Amino acid sequence: MICCGFMWKSGGEDLQGFYPVRSECVADVPRTRFKSRAGKTLSARKWHAAFTEDGHLDMERVLRRIQRGGIHPSIKGEVWEFLLGAYDPDSTFEERNKLRNHRREQYYGWKEECRNMVPLVGSGKFVTMAVVAEDGQPLEESSVENQGWLVKTAITDKRVLQWMLVLSQIGLDVVRTDRYLCFYESESNQARLWDILSIYTWLNPDIGYVQGMNDICSPMIILLEDEADAFWCFERAMRRLRENFRTTATSMGVQTQLGMLSQVIKTVDPRLHQHLEDLDGGEYLFAIRMLMVLFRREFSFLDALYLWELMWAMEYNPNKFASYEEPQNINNSSGQDPRLLKQYGKFERKYIKNGQNEQHNTLAVFVVASVLETKNKRLLKEAKGLDDVVQILGGIAGNLDARKACKEALKIHEKFLKKANNKQ
Repeated sequence: MICCGFMWKSGGEDLQGFYPVRSECVADVPRTRFKSRAGKTLSARKWHAAFTEDGHLDMERVLRRIQRGGIHPSIKGEVWEFLLGAYDPDSTFEERNKLRNHRREQYYGWKEECRNMVPLVGSGKFVTMAVVAEDGQPLEESSVENQGWLVKTAITDKRVLQWMLVLSQIGLDVVRTDRYLCFYESESNQARLWDILSIYTWLNPDIGYVQGMNDICSPMIILLEDEADAFWCFERAMRRLRENFRTTATSMGVQTQLGMLSQVIKTVDPRLHQHLEDLDGGEYLFAIRMLMVLFRREFSFLDALYLWELMWAMEYNPNKFASYEEPQNINNSSGQDPRLLKQYGKFERKYIKNGQNEQHNTLAVFVVASVLETKNKRLLKEAKGLDDVVQILGGIAGNLDARKACKEALKIHEKFLKKANNKQ
C-alpha cells in the first residue's frame, strides 16, 4: 500500500502510518489519542515471546498486556484472531496451520460458488446498482452501461434472488466505508470488502446483510492480508454481534441491548434515566449506532480498534474457540480455581466468580453507559428533547478516550452488580 496523506505521531512512533489518511480528509477525521506505551502495549516482541516452542500461547500474559495498553498495529490482525476465538491458544503452530489451510480452502470454495452465480465476485470489481429486477426478471439492457454484469435469465430460486437483490446495497455501503483512508482509494481493496460481505450474506440468509456490517468488516480487510483470514475474523466478530443485526418487520435485534442499557442507567443513575424517559428517550434508540458498529463513528480509526481490542480482551473467555468449533463438548465449569480464572478477561471474570456462565450483558452496553455518564450534567441541564440528546452525544466524536471509557465502564458494571445483588 502506498503511503499517502497525513500521519499522526504518537509516543515517538508514527502509528497512524499504518493507516494513512487521504490529505484532503484530514480536517474531517477525529484526532487519534492512542499511544503505544513501552512496557504496557502488547508489542511484536512480547507477542512472539508469549508462545512456547511448539506454539502454545500464554493467553493470561497476553490479556494482561492488552488490558493495560492495547496492541501494537503491526500485530493487531494475528492477535485479534485469538481474541475473537478463531484459534485456540492451547493449540500448536502445526494444528493452527492445518486449520488455517482448511478454512482458506473452505472460503475460496464458497467464493467460487458465489462467482458461479455472479461472475463479478472475485473479479476485483463490484456493483452499486441492481443486477436483477425484484421479481427476478432481467433488467432492461439499457442499464448495462452502468453495470459490470446483469442477470441474463429469470431467477426463480428465492434464496438466490434475495441474495442478488442486496448486492448493490452492499456496494453502495462499501463506497462509503472508511473512504478517508488511503487503503480504500484502491478499487481492488473495496472489492475485497464487497466480496467478503457478499459471501457472508450468502452463507447467512437468516441475518442477510444489514448496514453497519461493513464498518465491522473493514478493519479485518486492512489488518489481515489473506482475504480468507479476514473473512474468518469477521465471521467470529459477527458471532458476537449478529443478534444486533437481526431484524424483523416489527423489531431490531439491537433492542435487546438497548433494554439492557435502560436497566443499567435506571439502576446506577435513576435521575438521568427518568429525565430521558420524560423526553421519550427511555428506549435509548439514540444509542443504536454506538452498539451496532461498536463506536466506529465516535472514535478515530485507530482509537476504535483500540477500544475493540480492550473490550474483547476484557470479555475474553478461554472456552470461546471450543464453543464455536465443538459446542457439544463445551465445559464452562472453571469454578473458583484462581489459576483458571486468570485466563478470563477481567469483565468476564466477574460473572464467572458470581457463577453466571449463561448469556449476560456485554461490555459495550456499559461503555455506552459510561459515555452517557460523562455527559450527565449537560443532558440533565440542556436536553429539552431527543434532538438535544442526539446533538450532545454527537459532540463526543474525537473527544473520547477509549481506555478511560473502558475503565469507567468497569466501574459502572461493578456498581450495577452491587445494586442488582442488593435488590435480590
